Amino acid sequence: MRILITGAGGQLGHDLVAAFHEHEIVALTRAQLDVADRDQVLQAAGLVEPDAVVHAGAWTDVDGCELDADRAYQVNSLGTRHIVEGARMVGARVCYVSTDYVFDGTASSPYREWDDPNPRSVYGRSKLGGERELDPGSTLVRTSWVCGLNGRNFVKTVLRLADERDELTVVDDQHGCPTFTPDLAEMIRRLVVARLPGTFHVTNQGSTSWFGFAREILAAAGLDPGRVRPIPTAGLDPPRPAPRPANSVLDNAALRLSGLPLLPDYHEPLERMVKELTR
Repeated sequence: MRILITGAGGQLGHDLVAAFHEHEIVALTRAQLDVADRDQVLQAAGLVEPDAVVHAGAWTDVDGCELDADRAYQVNSLGTRHIVEGARMVGARVCYVSTDYVFDGTASSPYREWDDPNPRSVYGRSKLGGERELDPGSTLVRTSWVCGLNGRNFVKTVLRLADERDELTVVDDQHGCPTFTPDLAEMIRRLVVARLPGTFHVTNQGSTSWFGFAREILAAAGLDPGRVRPIPTAGLDPPRPAPRPANSVLDNAALRLSGLPLLPDYHEPLERMVKELTR
C-alpha cells in the first residue's frame, strides 16, 4: 500500500513511519504540510495518490487550544476536512487519530466507542469536529495519555523534574490509560491494512492516575516513588486554562469484540521506555 502520514514529525508520527516500513510511505511533517491550507493538502493528495491517509497531524497543546480556539478549530477540525476532501479526490481511505478529551470525564466506568462524546475543552471540541468530518467507511482511532521516545510527554517531564527537584506534586484525581506510541502505531497499521472501518479505542491496558503513573515512572528509573506527593486538580498553582476529564479511561471494546489483540499492559512499554531514556 502507499500510505500518506501527516504529522510525521510528532511522537506518534515517528513510530507510524516505523510501523509502516513494509509499505510505500510518504511521511510529511507539519513544516512540509500545513493541513489548515486546503490547496496544500489537495496538491499533496494529488501528487502522492495514496491508498490510505493516516492523519496524525494535530495541534495537541490542550491549554494552547483553550487560549486560541480559532487556531484549534482551523488545524484540528478544518484541517481534517481538507484531509478527507483530498482523500476522497483520489479514492483513499482515512484513518484519523483522536483523543479521550472528546468525553467529559464524568462517567463512573470506562468509555466505550458508542458512548456519546461531550467535550469540555476547546481541544476536545476541535478534535470532535475533526471526527465529524470523516466519511463513512473511515477509521477513527481514539487514544489517551500518549508517550513515546520522540517529542514531549509525561514520562520525560517526570524524569526531568526528578533530576531538578526533591519532591514532585502530581494530581491524583484524573484517571486514564497510558499509551505508548510503538504499540499504538502497530495497531493503527493493522487497522489500516485490514481496511477496518469505524471507531476503535486503542490504549495500552491498565489505568492509573497521573500521581500513580508518576510513582511508577520513578520506580522504573530506580528512584524513590515516595518523592511524589498527590494533590487535587483544584490545588494546581497556577490553574490550567483547559479543563481535564477526571475519568478518561477508554474501554477497547471494539477491538475486544472484533477478536483483535489488545495492546499489552502499559507497565511493559513503560519499563522499556524508561530504560531507553536513562541508559
